[in-house]
Amino acid sequence: QVRLVESGGGSVQGGGSLRLSCTASMFTSNSKYIGWFRQAPGKEREAVATIDVGFLGGGVTYYADSVKGRFTISRDFAKREVYLQMNSLKPEDTAMYYCAADSSRISWSGGDWRRIVYWGQGTRVTVSS
Repeated sequence: QVRLVESGGGSVQGGGSLRLSCTASMFTSNSKYIGWFRQAPGKEREAVATIDVGFLGGGVTYYADSVKGRFTISRDFAKREVYLQMNSLKPEDTAMYYCAADSSRISWSGGDWRRIVYWGQGTRVTVSS
């Protein structure tokens, strides 16, 4: 069982930055990809970014078009942590951000997020205009 704990959410003005962290209890083949989804009130949950957390050959990333060039995902293998650096934040980035882990990157790039088993509790990000 993989447990995920997020931290780092908060409130910021537009143009500002925040960094989210996700700590995993373990890295396994079932949690090869760890990343973020977000859900704004009244909207569908959407993929944000993910990264292959593998020690050898890892680091492959995926970003949603809406965050490319503004968000950067990275991992620290030794600490079992994944980070989402969010720069140039916009009011439309306001959402609950959830860390998730899955065996496939497809879960972020067009797959069905509902099949993901491992989720964190979520952390709120609010961007004011």
